[in-house]
Amino acid sequence: MEKQIAKDLLSIQAVFLRPEEPFTWASGIKSPIYCDNRLTLTSVEVRNHVEAGLAEIVRTKFPEAEVLMGTSTAGIAHAAITATILNLPMGYVRSGAKDHGRGNQIEGRLEKGQKVVVIEDLISTGGSCIEVVNVLREAGADVLGVASIFTYGMKKGLDRMAEANVINYSLSNLDSLVEVAAEEGYIKPEDKERLIKFRNNPSDESWMK
Repeated sequence: MEKQIAKDLLSIQAVFLRPEEPFTWASGIKSPIYCDNRLTLTSVEVRNHVEAGLAEIVRTKFPEAEVLMGTSTAGIAHAAITATILNLPMGYVRSGAKDHGRGNQIEGRLEKGQKVVVIEDLISTGGSCIEVVNVLREAGADVLGVASIFTYGMKKGLDRMAEANVINYSLSNLDSLVEVAAEEGYIKPEDKERLIKFRNNPSDESWMK
């Protein structure tokens, strides 16, 4: 599954590897990888693989799930499709409360004590995902964990998720992606070590040399 999803993401350029011409993240960090999993929605075959995979994570890892909650905005469509496959209700969590109407941050009906799985497209440092989990917990939800499409597997993200007591299962990860990318010719074999070095410490730009 990890390698299949990695192959899918590379094939539609949802994940772009460019170690020779790094991308610049909003934080200023230079990165050899850029991820836009929204592109999975416009490829029917890849979308089917992704949604079936997310449904399988929920079904096997979180069998007690009663409702799915997507992250805004990238996780919303994936939560809706996965919920349809599993015949579960869904909603989503805004990045902030609305400044009009009822001022909702959680959209969709959520009862106190309901067992929730968060659907996320990408886990990097884990910050935005943890914020969503905290909003749901404050509303009284029992958050079982997160099902995501891709994770960088950064130590900072893993540590933050563990500290917040958030369990995540991803369909694919940077390690699998790097292996597939080298096998398929997206990167040179010698770039594998550079990409893993970036993952281990994004602030250390020595991987660029």
